[in-house]
Order: sequence, then structure tokens, then C-alpha cells
Amino acid sequence: MKGFHRFLLAVISVMVISTIVLIRPITTYAWGDNGGGRESVSVQYINEHASDYGNTPFFNSITIADSDYDWYKKTTGEELAKSNLRHEKNFVAARKCIQRADGSLEGNPKDNLWYGNNINAEDGKTYLVRIYAHNNNPNGENAVAENTRVSFTDANMVASTLSDVLDNSGNPTGEKKQQVEVQGVISSSNANPTEYWDHVDFNADVPFHLEYVYGSALLENNGFASREVNENNKDVPGAGTGPVQLSDNIINSDGSGVLIGYYGLDGRVPGCYQYANYVTIKVKVVYDYDFTVEKKVRLAGEKEWKESVDAKVGDKVEFQIKYTNTSDKQQDNVVIKDILPSNLRYVEGSTKIKDENYPNGDTLDHDYLVTDGQKVGNYGPGANVRIMFTAEVVDDNLACGKNTLVNWAQAGVGSTTLQSYSTVEVSKDGIFIYISLILLLLIILCFVGIIFLLIKMHKRKNDHSFQ
Repeated sequence: MKGFHRFLLAVISVMVISTIVLIRPITTYAWGDNGGGRESVSVQYINEHASDYGNTPFFNSITIADSDYDWYKKTTGEELAKSNLRHEKNFVAARKCIQRADGSLEGNPKDNLWYGNNINAEDGKTYLVRIYAHNNNPNGENAVAENTRVSFTDANMVASTLSDVLDNSGNPTGEKKQQVEVQGVISSSNANPTEYWDHVDFNADVPFHLEYVYGSALLENNGFASREVNENNKDVPGAGTGPVQLSDNIINSDGSGVLIGYYGLDGRVPGCYQYANYVTIKVKVVYDYDFTVEKKVRLAGEKEWKESVDAKVGDKVEFQIKYTNTSDKQQDNVVIKDILPSNLRYVEGSTKIKDENYPNGDTLDHDYLVTDGQKVGNYGPGANVRIMFTAEVVDDNLACGKNTLVNWAQAGVGSTTLQSYSTVEVSKDGIFIYISLILLLLIILCFVGIIFLLIKMHKRKNDHSFQ
């Protein structure tokens, strides 16, 4: 019986160790494939064993060794480009998108500094996310990957979660951040493995989400999607016209992605560096600040704030905008703005602020509230601020009958803006217009009647003259 227990314990131990070994690549590393985890190989090894690979494509398995640079130069007479991705399994990366005044990107997307594991997600900033797809088979046109597709997942409208921050080796640093993991996938029907994945983590201290910039997916390579013509691509149609736009299906949740290719969007990617593909998308970081904004109104002189009041032309109404930080973190640079409709005229110098810094209220010396917006400061968890001002009801273009004047208020923290509104009901009595129209009509009728009588009298006078 004891022997059986020892045997059972040994079996369980083997199972536990095997399980740890099997799950470690999944939990420790961002990259993976459906072949169970491919080996990393150097440039020298791949080229010296070209015959071993036959015509079977395989992607992103190169780790450039220091010795590869000297070997490559001695063998080919050329320099191995430093811009080549040194650790190809880490093929998904991101960087802040810096734009020129004309809206174009600053620099070539394939030779700027990329962050392949973690990137600091700044509120309102736009980022490029890249997939590097390199068929490593050194046999070039004889080892074409077919039906090659790329896709990004979780690149649009996915809420962040509090997660471990990993170091460059994929191990937890002990720090936790709000995080969105953007995964990139490469697939090919005849490659081995047929599917490859990697991801980059966007990290922030507050909850956030990413918004994919529609129409931003681009493919660049040395073929039909190249920026310039050279000896290698001069016979490729379209070469030199620059990056090619890809379908927005690249972010579909089903992971089907879009076709890429060297000669066209046909899914065909030959082996070697010459045929590498660079795919980028843009995403915008939006912090999900947790706060509220509330708009109220009252007739001047009254005490109770309401959502709507009845007023007449010439009345003055007071508005209150209340912002409250409902999160557990401080919110900086809060901005409040009011958007007055026509027929409500702002009373200059009437803006007042009330918060913990001004518990008794204070009048502001400018009227930014109804122009560009009023910066009100920084507020900790649970803190609030009230902004009050006065407007006069005027008749710029009131219609006859009941008019509903909707006054919108906005509160913004970073790139997040919330709105609230209150209304002023104004009735314009049309009886005077109706009376005026009736009087005018009567005057016209009287005038016509007088003319008719004059004509008739003149006719009678002429008739008597002939008798």
C-alpha cells in the first residue's frame, strides 16, 4: 500500500511539474504560436542551414546574435541593418505618434524607437502599434507564405483592468497598473507554425480605454507598399508610392484580420529580410475619469435650484454647474464650460466659484466660462466645485408661442467630457401680432371700400352730366 502511495505521489509530482512547464510560456511570455513554442535562431544559423528548411515558410523566429553582424558583412559584403528587429518573437510594439503640422507622421514607422513590452498610456495621446511580419525562410521566392494575414485584438473600446506590470523577460515587477493588452497575430496557411502572436501592454494609473483611429491601418514593405524605388523593387507595380491603406477589419474581434503581401494584398510573402512587412495602426488613449456634472437653474432672487424654470423676456436667471470627483484618485486640470443658446445673454462679470478654496464663494474676474472654458483646478476624491453665473432672457429670435431654451454645461478632465443641461421656458404672446394683422386687413378693406365709393360717385356724376 505504501508503494502505491509513493507511485501515486510520483505521478502527481510529474503531472504538476509538467503542467508548470507547459503553462509557463503562456503566463511568462507575451509571444506564442500554435506550434507549442518555436525555437529562436540566429541569422548565421538560418543561412548556413537553408537546405534544412526546404520550402516551408516560418515567421519571426530570429534573434540576432552579436556575431551575426560580422558574419553577415563577411558573407554578403553588406551591413546587417541595425533597424532589423533583434528579437523577432517580440514583434508587436508601440510608440507615441508624433505628427507634423500637416498631420503626417514624423519619421518612418519602421526605424523609430518602439516599446515592445510596456508603454506609458498618456491621456488624449495617439500611438502607433506595429506588427513586424518576417518570413524567415532564407530560400526567398521558393518559400512563399500563402494567405498571410495580420490582425490586432483589444485595440478598440476595451476597458482597462488592474494587472501586473511585466519586465522585459515577462516576469512580474510587483507593480500593478490599469492595463490594456493589445495583441497582434500573424497567420499563414502553409507556414509552420501557422499562427504567431505577441502583445504590448498599455499602462496607466487610472482606468482608460483605447480608441482605434478608423482608416489608420497601413502596410509598408520594400515591394508595392514601399516609399521609394530601388534595384530590388523597380519591377514591382506600385513601388515608391508609399504605405498602402488596409481595411479596418484588421481589428475585428474574430481575429480574421486582413491580407498582406509583397506584390499586392494577395497574402503572398516570400522569405528573407527583403520581403519583411510592417503593419501599423493608430490608437488614441482615453482616460475613463469617474466624475459627474450637474446643471441647475433658478429665477434671480429665488433660492431653490431646479432643472427648468418659466421666465419672461427681460427676466434674469441664474445657473449653477456642479462638478464632483467620484473616483478614488485626484483629478487635475478640471475645466468647466457653459454653452448658452440664443435668447439667453450672459451678464458680464457674473461668474462665481465655490469650492474648498472658496467656501464662501468668489467672483471671477473674467468670462472664460462662456468662451473657451474655465479652468477650476485640481480635485481629490469626493471633492466638488460649483460655478454660478447670471443670464438675461432676451428676444433675439423668439418664435411666437412657447420657447424652450436649452443651456448645456460641460465638465472635462483630460480627454473625457461629460455634459448636463437645464432649460428656460419662455412664452412669446402672439395676440398683438394677430391684432395688428387684423387692423391692417381692416385698413386695407376700408381703403378699397373708399376707392370703390369714389369710383362709383364719379360714375354717377358723369351720368348726370349727359342728361
